[in-house]
Amino acid sequence: MKAVVLAAGEGTRLRPLTEDKPKGMVEVAGKPILTHCFEQLIELGADELLVVVGYKKQAIINHYEDEFDGVPITYTHQREQNGLAHALLTVEEHVDDDFMLMLGDNIFEANLQDVVNRQAEERADAAFLVEEVPWEEAGRYGVCDTNKYGEITEVVEKPEEPPSNLVMTGFYTFTPAIFHACHLVQPSNRGEYEISDAIDLLLHSGRTIDAIRMDGWRNDIGYPEDRDQAEERLQGEINPEIAAENIAASE
Repeated sequence: MKAVVLAAGEGTRLRPLTEDKPKGMVEVAGKPILTHCFEQLIELGADELLVVVGYKKQAIINHYEDEFDGVPITYTHQREQNGLAHALLTVEEHVDDDFMLMLGDNIFEANLQDVVNRQAEERADAAFLVEEVPWEEAGRYGVCDTNKYGEITEVVEKPEEPPSNLVMTGFYTFTPAIFHACHLVQPSNRGEYEISDAIDLLLHSGRTIDAIRMDGWRNDIGYPEDRDQAEERLQGEINPEIAAENIAASE
């Protein structure tokens, strides 16, 4: 299975860490975020890495060149930062079967294999790793609503009134049907082509998308403090204050 990694973002909220490098090259526990992503995707069975680059793209290309641990890398270029659906379309010509998608600014220690396994089942057109967050934080993310079977029924990007506190985490599996949906997406109020809108189009076309609840943790590296927390988690040195916050968030 091929794996797509979206790594075109500028990472303005991560400055000064991204003043001279793209977000994916920011180091967490001694290696770039993208290295963490690549290692996990290869462990999940990726036989090719399709990496979407943009801001300071040459830093990524020069570092990894054309392979990682023997797995070939193909680069595509998102010339303008117009949203995740727009970024995903840059790899369309390289994908003809089910694939994994990972946002290249996330660190996971979670049950990603469960998502890949679900995609292999005939009943699933797509599967997402999802996470429960405090209700007051849900509006910061792409929010999912589900039915009693654990199937996603609605996805809304950064809603003012979230339909649930279940959010997408940045790891997905899709069939190539997602590309057709991305072509149909219109710019959002933010002026971007949102992947959540493409997913909603899939749902309205009758596709089955399963929500796999996260067992473990992930860090979306949006701010310098997120990088610091991910390092502490990876090194097994979570301080009591952070641990208490995580427990409270899961209740």
